[in-house]
Amino acid sequence: MKKSISKFLKIAIPLGLGIFLIWYVYSGFTDQQLIELEGHFKNANYGYVILAVSFSIFSHLSRAYRWSYMLEPLGYKPKLANNFMSIAVAYLMNLGIPKSGEVTRGILLNRYEDIPFEKGFGTIISERVVDLIFLLAFTVLAISLKYDILYTYVTDLIPVQKLVIIGVTGLALLLVGYLLLKYLKFAFITKIKTFISGLKDGVMSIWTMKKKAAFIFHTFLIWGLYILSFYTATKALDATASIAFSTLIIAFVVGSFTFAFTNSGIGYYPAAVAGILSLFAIEFTVGTAFGWIVWTSNIAAILLVGITSLLVLPHYNKSKTIKERAE
Repeated sequence: MKKSISKFLKIAIPLGLGIFLIWYVYSGFTDQQLIELEGHFKNANYGYVILAVSFSIFSHLSRAYRWSYMLEPLGYKPKLANNFMSIAVAYLMNLGIPKSGEVTRGILLNRYEDIPFEKGFGTIISERVVDLIFLLAFTVLAISLKYDILYTYVTDLIPVQKLVIIGVTGLALLLVGYLLLKYLKFAFITKIKTFISGLKDGVMSIWTMKKKAAFIFHTFLIWGLYILSFYTATKALDATASIAFSTLIIAFVVGSFTFAFTNSGIGYYPAAVAGILSLFAIEFTVGTAFGWIVWTSNIAAILLVGITSLLVLPHYNKSKTIKERAE
């Protein structure tokens, strides 16, 4: 019962805050601003939006290739289509329950490719570590480009004192967890150790893979496509079509963080992007329209590709499904 309540709150609280944020932003608009906002939506060039979304989908295909390179050292060669569709379904799941997509990917790969969950999940964690490094690198780049403006903005959003408290608490919990795993010998501790061993194999696959160059290439390609998608989307509105590279990177980074750490950025993404763009002399209504166009188009693509993949997966692996039923 407590677990159910906890899961519900983890979903409901961020979602509720996102919805509140939508109401809060729009309640602050004047009638004239609402008319301007409607005009931005009507006059947007949606051809650029479709092209931008296409680049995002291509990044998923590149991610599917990259995942294969991580699984190969473990002795597994899954079908590229299963990789891609598992990734698409994972993004779909993340819309409802943040971070549930990673678990879903591991389950689907186990279901259709007979790859042990803990090993597949380990490669996913390793992949996420690499992506986090790239996101942090872009964050450093964004801050360095406009440090004087962003310093005040970032410290207002996330007080340094809170970051220190979170960091110290996290390190303390890690230390306690390490000591428990090392010295206690209960049955459930043994199971956790076995699970962690599988995760370790997955994470270490990045160092043992034969195609390191291809892995690095696809990592850069994935993030290049992300940037290209965002850049292409800016062309949809006249007011954002010629924004500076530094502004583009900063808005991209802020938007990426809202996607990564909330319920897929609902409410947060448009507000955060609009807030950042307003720091660089782009009207808040323009930034809001742009944020909603980017967010909505990406969510629509995730729904379309994710639901399609969810339906196609059993049919694509029909022979395996029939065999399992016979057994």
